[in-house]
Amino acid sequence: MTKTSVSSASAFMRIAQVEQLGGEPVLRSVPAPLGAADRVLVRIRAAALNFADLLKARGEYQERQEPPFVPGLEGAGEVIEAPQDSGFSPGDRIAVLAAGTMAERMAVPVAACRPLPAAMRFEQAAGFQIAYGTSHLALTARAALREGETLAVLGAAGGVGLTAVEIGRAMGARVIGVARGPDRLDAVRAAGADHVVDSADCPDLRSALRDLGGADVVYDAVGDSAGEAAFRALKPGGRFLAIGFAGGRPPMLPLNHALVKNIAIHGFYWGGYAGLDPQALSASMESLFRMFADGRIAPAAGQVMDIDQIAEAFALLRSRRSVGKIVLTL
Repeated sequence: MTKTSVSSASAFMRIAQVEQLGGEPVLRSVPAPLGAADRVLVRIRAAALNFADLLKARGEYQERQEPPFVPGLEGAGEVIEAPQDSGFSPGDRIAVLAAGTMAERMAVPVAACRPLPAAMRFEQAAGFQIAYGTSHLALTARAALREGETLAVLGAAGGVGLTAVEIGRAMGARVIGVARGPDRLDAVRAAGADHVVDSADCPDLRSALRDLGGADVVYDAVGDSAGEAAFRALKPGGRFLAIGFAGGRPPMLPLNHALVKNIAIHGFYWGGYAGLDPQALSASMESLFRMFADGRIAPAAGQVMDIDQIAEAFALLRSRRSVGKIVLTL
């Protein structure tokens, strides 16, 4: 049995839809989902666009999804209906972690919902879980970043990169942010970086990082030659986090350097922690919401666009011109 709100009455809703792999997502009007005894019915107000959405639309993601499908892996909105024993009520503000968030309404499992702090806006919450979750769990559980160490973040102005800068700073690390262009570097500084490196004007990233003292931890969301260069700037005993390959290919890491310098290489896929260590995933998210409530992190919404601009948003992410997270409002 569910608790029902009159706001659930609309028969149709707007969705974004990928209709063919490699094509642009389009808007459609489809019947709205109904409530169910074991599901929370949510009015989505904002949904985040992740690099994984771009890969899924190309058919290149590790978890392939056949079209047609609704993109979006996370979002935020209000409860319309909820099971009696779920702990949620109509009108509750929640974050949602489930596939298909670029739709005005969703029916999702109770476990996919998390209550929002009172001060967190939908535009902030929509892109909070994956980006902040990735950086927090990677830096704490995998890299074991310590206060006073130096963290180098590649792709520091991107959706996950800015969160790595912010969390690294909150953990007491000295942070070097690597990004392209003055506007993006301004955003990296604002997130808390102690030093910034403009990748558009840096012919030798390894030397630039070494001139700044080298790194104890490299957070690599770019890969390619930048990842290789940053790897060579690691101090003995350093840790390398392979987060993503926005540069187009994985870095070719010299394993002889890893051996001689006692460097640890960690592949990190946040989504895989649901099966690998769900308790660590949950504890990390609880820590992040506490950090937000305590004012230790203050997520910016990044670039907020309307769902009508879905094709433009995908193009912006594809071009790597976005600063922070791209969030679509519905």
